[in-house]
Amino acid sequence: MKGQLIDVAVAGIRQLTPRIREYVLAAVDGAPLPRPAPGAHVELHTVSPLSGPVVRHYSLVGGAGLEDDAPDRYRIAVQREDRQRGSAHIHDTFAVGTRLKVSRPRNNFPLDLRDSRSLLIAGGIGITPIYSMLRSLVRRKRPFELIYTGRAAEQMAYADDVARLAGASGRLHFSGETAARHLDIRELLLRQSDDTTVYVCGPAAMIDAVHAAAGDLGWQEGRVRSERFTAGPSPDDVPFEVELRRSGRTLGVGRDTSILDALTVAGIEALADCRRGECGLCPLPVLEGGERIDHRDSYLSEEERAAGDTLCICVSRLRGGTLVLDA
Repeated sequence: MKGQLIDVAVAGIRQLTPRIREYVLAAVDGAPLPRPAPGAHVELHTVSPLSGPVVRHYSLVGGAGLEDDAPDRYRIAVQREDRQRGSAHIHDTFAVGTRLKVSRPRNNFPLDLRDSRSLLIAGGIGITPIYSMLRSLVRRKRPFELIYTGRAAEQMAYADDVARLAGASGRLHFSGETAARHLDIRELLLRQSDDTTVYVCGPAAMIDAVHAAAGDLGWQEGRVRSERFTAGPSPDDVPFEVELRRSGRTLGVGRDTSILDALTVAGIEALADCRRGECGLCPLPVLEGGERIDHRDSYLSEEERAAGDTLCICVSRLRGGTLVLDA
């Protein structure tokens, strides 16, 4: 397990819902894997014959129920998004024995073990980091409330396990297809004690609604912590090239990888933290190609985006051609 990436192989597969499949990954050399804290994720590196290198980020579930996975194993859940992209490649080609690489765990969504009380809110596939937090809170006998929302029970991964673990402190909310049945977030926050910290993961609209409700209620900034998976590939994404003018290197960026991932694979160090286009650590100066940038961050201002002279390399892309960076 030398270097930044770890060789693993698929050791188990389980269908959780019609669209979500669980994969257990085992270290090829049998050595213990770096242990993740609740909320952590890994980068999964594989290659698609259709689109080349694929890099995806998946939260680590950590185990089943209260039982931890073996020291040499990681557990992830992959939701299939469409027929031709990275998640589809994983669903269509991964079998027991498939070899791939993963990064060491990273955590942009840590559970604070000092919290007096926690409110966990999960929407859809956002249950994966929340499930790991739930396991930690139950094992440490910490006070919490959990709300897991989805359209229907059969579409919600780990629903039975979550309900069993959370017991009377948890609730599954079925929103169906109508807005009238959506979770009443304001009411949920109104009845929380002043020492409650909220952890929310799921669709962007739900996360934004939680932050907005907390702001309207005058909650102190930092009481709501979130992780969103909104910077994923679009069906219209195409491969492009990035020229690093000062380094004298040109890299290909596949439609299933980000510029940051392409640099990482090539062994080029780049500053980054959130990998969601929020923190402002990864923007690089653009020398050419700025008019074709597809900005997907939430950090740059509209004026900065319009100028086309910088971009967040963790999420933003080019609409074909070559992007020249001052790097």
